[in-house]
Amino acid sequence: METEGARTDRLGLLLDQFDKARDMAEVRLTGLGDEEYLWEPVPGCWSLRRRGEATTPRAFGPGEWVLDLGAADIPASEYAEVARQAAGGMTVDKIADDWSVTVERVEQILAHTGTPEPDATVVTTIAWRLGHLHFQFAGGWEWAFGERRRDPKLMVDFSPSAAVTLEQFWPVIDRWRDSVGVVTEEQLDTVGFSQYPYGSDPDDPFVSVLSGSNLEFIHHMAEIALLRDLWRTRFTTGG
Repeated sequence: METEGARTDRLGLLLDQFDKARDMAEVRLTGLGDEEYLWEPVPGCWSLRRRGEATTPRAFGPGEWVLDLGAADIPASEYAEVARQAAGGMTVDKIADDWSVTVERVEQILAHTGTPEPDATVVTTIAWRLGHLHFQFAGGWEWAFGERRRDPKLMVDFSPSAAVTLEQFWPVIDRWRDSVGVVTEEQLDTVGFSQYPYGSDPDDPFVSVLSGSNLEFIHHMAEIALLRDLWRTRFTTGG
């Protein structure tokens, strides 16, 4: 269905949202340099590091440069999502596997009755945010439209060069968009159309996966935009 050129069907709405976010993000990333790309606004940021210099226990990547990843846990901000997964029929074992935590940790969260403690804040660099999106969309395509065999965390050879990263990043995003653009109504409603191994994709209808992917792209690009603003003003703010 279209109304004055605007699609109002489920897929059309999701595609329009993604297209606008993608166009805004490309403009916002124009002129990104290496120093800004790797800038750590505070000590202890998660970033992109040489394999031998990684400080987080689960840093990953297939090459010399790896993306930081801390110890496995479920942050307090995701407790509601864990409860939703359990209420939707996911077993405790499956939830634990999705989040890479123990069954006991999931049971502890599901039994939680009080207000969660605030999460410890993890600040990330632009390099980390782009790398995070890059491997997720590469893996998302592989496990929905590809051969469904490659580990998403080993699909992107991360680079310390902003230019190289963006040159490799946009084709991955556009391939995802092109494939999503031709899915059918039946595929939108198919539970497990995406078998992406990190998360609940195998248990969700594909339309929910697409909605979540849009949100992932939008919120990480918004964070990147904020980091760019902070970079420009880093020497001009007073105490």
